[in-house]
Amino acid sequence: MITLLDGGMGQELRKRSQKRASALWSAQVMMDEPALVTAAHRDYIDAGADIIITNNYAATPLRLARDGDSAWFEPLHESALDAAHRARRDSGRAVRIAGCLPPLVASYHADVVPDDATCRRDYERLAATQAQGVDLFIAETMTLTREAVAATRAARAHGHAVWVAFTVDDADGGRLRSGERLADAAQAVVAEGAEAVLVNCSAPEALTRAMADLAGHDVPFGGYANGFEAAAELRPGGTVESLAAREGLTPEAYARHVQQWIDAGATLVGGCCEIGPAHIQQIDALRRGFQTPDD
Repeated sequence: MITLLDGGMGQELRKRSQKRASALWSAQVMMDEPALVTAAHRDYIDAGADIIITNNYAATPLRLARDGDSAWFEPLHESALDAAHRARRDSGRAVRIAGCLPPLVASYHADVVPDDATCRRDYERLAATQAQGVDLFIAETMTLTREAVAATRAARAHGHAVWVAFTVDDADGGRLRSGERLADAAQAVVAEGAEAVLVNCSAPEALTRAMADLAGHDVPFGGYANGFEAAAELRPGGTVESLAAREGLTPEAYARHVQQWIDAGATLVGGCCEIGPAHIQQIDALRRGFQTPDD
C-alpha cells in the first residue's frame, strides 16, 4: 500500500501570497496570512494526501533568534497546529498530521548544524511543543547523521512514531549533503527507533539513486523530491527568491520519477519544494494502479 504525503508548503505559499519572501518565509505567513496555510493544507488533502506536515519548518529557536523574535516560538507553533487541524476537520478526511522537526539553522548545509547539546535541547523543545497535536513526527531535510539522531531521540521520548528524511547530494544520491553515506545514516536512525526512512528536498534523480540505500533496513522507505535547479545554492539566512525552479517538471513528469521509486519498493511518497497539489493529485492517480480494492 502506498502512503501519500503532501507537497511543498513554502513555495506553495509564495505562489498564493502577494508579499515578498523573507528568511522566515513560511513562518512569516503564519503571522500575516494564516488562512493561506489552512487553504494549502486543504488543497493537499483534497488532492489525495494521507499525511500533511505542520507548517513550522522555519520556526526553530535558532532561526527565530537570528531572523525574527524568539518570543514568536510558541505562537507560531500554535498557529501551525491550528491550521493543520482546521484543514483536516473541514476536509472530513481522517488524514494524519505529522509534526515537523526541521534543520535547526539552515537547509542543505551540514557545516552550520549546532553542537550535540544544542541539538538535543532544541529538538526536545520542538517535539514537546508539538506532541499533543500531532499523530507522528517527521524529521526532515537532515544533512548530518548526528542531527537526525538527536531529532529521532527527541520525538521518540513522546511516544510517537518518527520518520526521518535525509537530504542528499543532488549528484550522488548515495551520500548526505555532509558527505556521509546514506545507508549508514539510515541505519543509525533505525537503531534509535525511527519507523521509516526517506530522502527529501533533493533532485528527483538523486532520490531514484537513493532508494537502493534506503531498502534493507526493515522499515518502510520512500521520498519526496524538490523542483529546484540547485537547492544547495541557498545560503543560511537567505531567501528562496535566489533559487530557480526546474522547467518541465510537470505533474506527469514528476509522477514518472515517483513511479521509479515505487518500482524500487518505496511505499511513502510525496513532494517537497515546488511540488504542488496538482503533482500530488497526479501521484494519487498513479498509486491507484498499485493498489487493489482489498488493499
